[in-house]
Amino acid sequence: MERAVRVAEQALIEFEIAVETFRVEVENFSRLHHQKLGPMYARLDELDASIAEARAARSGDPEDLRLAREARAAVLPLPGVEALFDDWIDSDGLSPEAAAMLTERPVRPPQRVRPSEEVRRLYRELARKAHPDLAREEDERKRREEFITRVNAAYARGDEGLLRELAAEWEAGPVPAEERLSESEELYARLEWLAQRKDMLSVLARELEDSAIGSMLRLAPEDPDRLLEEIAEQLRGQVTEREAELAALVQ
Repeated sequence: MERAVRVAEQALIEFEIAVETFRVEVENFSRLHHQKLGPMYARLDELDASIAEARAARSGDPEDLRLAREARAAVLPLPGVEALFDDWIDSDGLSPEAAAMLTERPVRPPQRVRPSEEVRRLYRELARKAHPDLAREEDERKRREEFITRVNAAYARGDEGLLRELAAEWEAGPVPAEERLSESEELYARLEWLAQRKDMLSVLARELEDSAIGSMLRLAPEDPDRLLEEIAEQLRGQVTEREAELAALVQ
């Protein structure tokens, strides 16, 4: 029973590492997706509203007028929303960087989609050594939880230097007291807790995989930058088509 608990603990830790790694990748890919493609989506929304308004101006039809109002309302930002897009919207509209994205001019390279292999290696090693699920005493669990929170934050930023510092800190820290053999009841309770924890992580993993960004990331797990370039090319084509349509309506 003791061996079964040890195996279950290690399996759960490996599963948690995999889920956290995918969560970081989804979060970073989502940020990069909005940074790189957000201006194009905004431009498409603006063109759709302008096209609807041009059609309504031509026809005067009440239905066209209603559709034009709805399209324009969808473009107008809610109060305070501009602050969420300060990387590519300023007081004059699209920022120079955002405009450059639409015209394919060089811009500042966006943030990496995923942590480097060395960062991933350091994170896995720290998670395996310091994971809270390895603790038996409550004080030790709290110490590990606080430490892993710092590790997760450094991993999410891809901060290799900080992860190395945390690894040194863990090695220099207090060595947990040797654990006493557990009673059968405690071992059964431990296995039950591990199973519940695994079920919870499985739900989280499915939610990440089924999310829009997670589904996109799984299309090109080894080269997500290429996927973004393909989507950007499609959006540029749609922008060109909309601009031509609008030009024909306002002639």
